[in-house]
Parts: sequence; structure tokens; C-alpha cells
Amino acid sequence: MIVPRRSLLPRRSLLGAVLLLTGCGGAPPSIDTSTPVPPVGEGSRPSGDTVVPPSIGRAAVEALAFEPLDFEQPAVATRSVRGVDVLVLEDHALPLVTVYAYFRGGYGLFDRAHYAAAMGLPALLRYGGTESLSPEQVDEILDFHALQFSFGTAGGSVTTSVNTLSEHLETAFDLWGDVLANPAFAEREIATWRARQAESVHRRMDEPGLLAFSEFNRLLYGDHPIGWEMDENDLAPERLTPEQFLTVHRRIVCRENLILGLTGGVAWRDAEPLVARLVDRVPPCPGDLPEPPIPEIRRGGGVFLIERELDQAVIVMAHPTSVRLADDDEYYAAMIGNAILGAGGFSSRLVGRVRTEEGYAYSAASLWTTPSRYDGIVGATTRTRPENVVPAIEAILETMGELREAPPSADEVDTTVEGIVNGFVFNFDTPGQIVSRTMYYMQQDLPDDWLERYWEGVRRVTPDGVLEVFREHLRLDEMTILVVGDPARIGRDALATLGPVVVLDPR
Repeated sequence: MIVPRRSLLPRRSLLGAVLLLTGCGGAPPSIDTSTPVPPVGEGSRPSGDTVVPPSIGRAAVEALAFEPLDFEQPAVATRSVRGVDVLVLEDHALPLVTVYAYFRGGYGLFDRAHYAAAMGLPALLRYGGTESLSPEQVDEILDFHALQFSFGTAGGSVTTSVNTLSEHLETAFDLWGDVLANPAFAEREIATWRARQAESVHRRMDEPGLLAFSEFNRLLYGDHPIGWEMDENDLAPERLTPEQFLTVHRRIVCRENLILGLTGGVAWRDAEPLVARLVDRVPPCPGDLPEPPIPEIRRGGGVFLIERELDQAVIVMAHPTSVRLADDDEYYAAMIGNAILGAGGFSSRLVGRVRTEEGYAYSAASLWTTPSRYDGIVGATTRTRPENVVPAIEAILETMGELREAPPSADEVDTTVEGIVNGFVFNFDTPGQIVSRTMYYMQQDLPDDWLERYWEGVRRVTPDGVLEVFREHLRLDEMTILVVGDPARIGRDALATLGPVVVLDPR
């Protein structure tokens, strides 16, 4: 199902202290020395009539103090080569270079007849050979020069990268450019990919979690790319010809759709000619891509059941919400509220109620998706024994409703915000992570200082702000609830107490 990008989970003060000591590079901690601390191993010593306890364990950790963290986004240089933006962050610590390419365009921008070809495009670029090299020859060059390719896709983009030793950078650019610009889409590789997908289609019904999420997306989003799931019609041979792949390739892998990123042990003056040669090989786009379609998300609630004889039932529930990805206090409050509710791991309210208090499940999680152009969804998911399905759903709904009735405590908000702020260093583990994240924000038309704005935005969130966003956007009576499980053990009458039950028969 559609799940928001995973945010950093709240960390308790002990973990925050350890992270700051080992990874943030900030000011050293100061220790409260007002209480004498005996040498390690000597225990308490009398001082007159007073016994001074050793400052160890929790007390020692809580005595640590730190300078406030200041966020400064690492600088990424933006170059332009033949009209293509190139984001550059040099890092000469190791003789390694990674080059990234982000192409706007994916299966979500084409009709259903091109769905399979657009989904398979990244795999066939990697394994389908080129006009001058067979698939085996491509693999031989990769192995000989220790090059690493990656390819992927989402509904609105195709991404790829190449990692290489600095001394092999020219070879890497030449091979990568050949794969991108001159793919052969070998028929035997298409057949191999088609066979793997057909096997996945047949096995999807055997995995309850995948079945639940795919059918829930179909239920909410209908005939929209978010709700699409690969089926046998998509894999018909006439929809997976080399010509079909070439049609999709020409629309996506073209110059106006491209953003490049470069990081590692190479100076820009040395890399620029190679980048220019690559850009020259990528042809101009034959026309503009259509805008992503706006989904009409199902509203009105309801209870749906997929009958399966399972020892663990899967529960998924959600309804639409109009909170959008934006530099807006409502957005930040929704993200903090979602972490408090169920996206914050074992410290969240849903886990506390469903797991710790009731013992219904090992875990439970909330979700709040926030696309920038259309509505998202807010909801929750868990797995539990069939006999506990209805009590677990009622506990989840009750826990969600509590955030409509009263604000979270200041400690809950502070802990969640602290976790995000203290964990912000993990957004910048590597130069490659920084560059690829910046490329994504550029492609999504987010401001260059988006991370800085997010940092400041979450720090402004208050308990009343969380209460307000839940009161405005959480509507429990409109929740669409899907259960995959054994109706005999769940109890049809018990499930019907939540509303009229519709039995689904997924294909």
C-alpha cells in the first residue's frame, strides 16, 4: 500500500546521547560535577557523616548536557551541462565515484496497455544488452572493471546509478551511456523477465500481507496507477515486445526528463567532459509527458473481508485526508502526530495499547501519506489472531480517537521532535545520500532548503497543533477496513458490529 517515506523514529534520551557522542561531531558534552564522583570500582565513600553515592548508570547519563544542535545543510554545487542540471558534491576520501540519473516518467504516466513495459524498463535496461553489446558482454565489462549498476522505478520516475573506481570513470560513463541510450531489449531477456513476473502474479495470493495491501490499494484507488497490480493480461506477449519497450524508453530516457548527480573522488573539471559526452548521447524528448493522473480515492467507509484460512489475520484501514506535503504547520503537526500515534515504533500509542496492554499483536503501526498534488490517506495496520480481529480494530480506533479528544502530552511531542532533530545527522551519512536526496527534491519542485524548513517546522509543533490536525482530518466513521482472515474464527456476527461486511474475491 502507499506508505509515507519512513521518517526517523523517536529516540530516548540515552540513545540520543550516544548518537551525539559518536556521530554528530558537535560540541563535547559537559558533565555536572557538583556531586563528587568516586573512582571507578571504589563505590561510595564516607565524607564526614555524608555518604556520597556514585554517579553511574541512568544518573550519569541524565547528568550529561549538550550545546543546542544547529542544522546546516551540506552544500551541493549545481552545474548545467547542455541544459541538464548536474548536482555535484566532491568527496576525495576514497578513489570512488558514483553518478546518479533521475528521469521523470514511470508507469503512472502511461495507459494500462504500457504498464508492464514501463514496469520492466529498468530491468531490461540492465539485462537486455545494447545495440553493440550482448547482455553477456555488458556483464563481462562490469565484472572486469568492478563497476556496479543499479536501476529502479516508481510510478513517476526511473532512477539509475553507476559506482566505479575513479580510474575507471571514463569506461563507466561509456558503458552506462550505451546502456541508457542504445538498449537492445533482447527478446530472451524479455521472456525471462515476463516469466518472473508471471510467477509473482501466481504467488501473490499466497502472501497475506501482499494480498491485503494490494487489494486495499485497489479498493481505495480503483483504476488508477496506485491501485494497479500486475495480472496475466498485462503480461500478454503482444504487450512485451521490444517495440513496446522502445516506445516507453523513448518517452522516458530523454534529455528534458533528466537530472544528474555526481559524488566522489573526482574534480568537476575532470568529470565535466564525460558528463557532456553522456548528455549528448541521451536524445531529446519527443514530446512532453502527461501530468500524473489525480486519483479519486474511495470515501464513505465500510468493512471488507477476504476469506483465507490463516492463523494470523491481516488488518488494514484508512480514509482520505487532505494534508499535503508543504511548508505548512498542518503538515508538520500531522507528521509528529502520526509518529506519536503509531509510526514511532515501540514508543507509539498503538504499540502501547495493542501490544503491551492488550496483547493482541506483536506490533501495530499508523500511516499518514502526504502527496504534494492530491489527497493522501491516514490509517493503521496490524496482524493478529483471527479471534482478536474485532477487539484489535476497536482498540486501534479508540486509540486514534483519543488524539481527537485531547492533545498529546508535551513530553510526547518533545520526545518525538527530539528524536527527529537528534537523528537529522542520518540524512547525511554519505555524500551520495545527500546528492540523491537533493535530486529528488529538485524533481518534486521542492525548495532547495527543504530539509532546513522541515527541521524548523517540526520544532514549531505543539500539542495543541497535533490535536487540531487530528480533529480536522481524522474521521473514524469514514474508515475503510479490510481484513484478510478466517471468517469462522473471526466471527461474521462480530465483524458485522463494525458495519455491513462485503466479501471480496480477489483475482
